[in-house]
Amino acid sequence: MQRAAADRLFKALADPTRRGLFERLTRDGEQTVHALTVRAGVSQPMVSKHLTILKRAKLVHHRREGRETHYSAQPQALAPLADWMTQYGTFWRDRFDQLENLLERMDK
Repeated sequence: MQRAAADRLFKALADPTRRGLFERLTRDGEQTVHALTVRAGVSQPMVSKHLTILKRAKLVHHRREGRETHYSAQPQALAPLADWMTQYGTFWRDRFDQLENLLERMDK
């Protein structure tokens, strides 16, 4: 389950337009599709497709208000990504510690 969530996150954030949309929502708060489209550099249908992918990855939440759909970032959804990075951070720290120990033994 964690791996599937991480895979969805990586795929969703792999696209620069989606990263930009997520970053804008994180930085500027809730926005309508129209407001997001104005600065996205792509058409409204493309923004909607990108938002759907972000929604599937649980990176954004939407709510309807009349004819408008409002989106907000869900930064807590980055937790599987943070966990993955922590795992590899630990891996590399261990490897560098082993290398340091080896180099110290070689100096003696």
